[in-house]
Amino acid sequence: MSADMNMVYKGVLEADRAAVVICDLDHAIIYMNPAAIQRYEKWGGKDLLGKSLLDCHNEKSREMIQKVVGWFRESKDNNLVYTSYNQKENKDVYMVALRDESGDLIAYYEKHEYRDKETMKMYDIK
Repeated sequence: MSADMNMVYKGVLEADRAAVVICDLDHAIIYMNPAAIQRYEKWGGKDLLGKSLLDCHNEKSREMIQKVVGWFRESKDNNLVYTSYNQKENKDVYMVALRDESGDLIAYYEKHEYRDKETMKMYDIK
């Protein structure tokens, strides 16, 4: 394969319109895509890199994040948890385990899935 897969994966994340924030197992923010940097600008944007995700949440949310990461650690099959529905933005939110080739947990991220129907015209490339 000629493509550098790390560059391909990064390109996918960079192009995503939904915010992607990846955290290591100590809850430090290790990656934010451009959508996340913009979305969280009023809380520091790119300056959040290296900071603890737990500092961005209330006590109950911190407890749940830690509980989910503990569940991810319990089994290589524990990889996705539905965490909330955001009515204002009409989206579902999940926590997702990131694993290495051996299936060991290496990080996690929050996934946003919007329910709104796309308004962009199909194949509008004029």
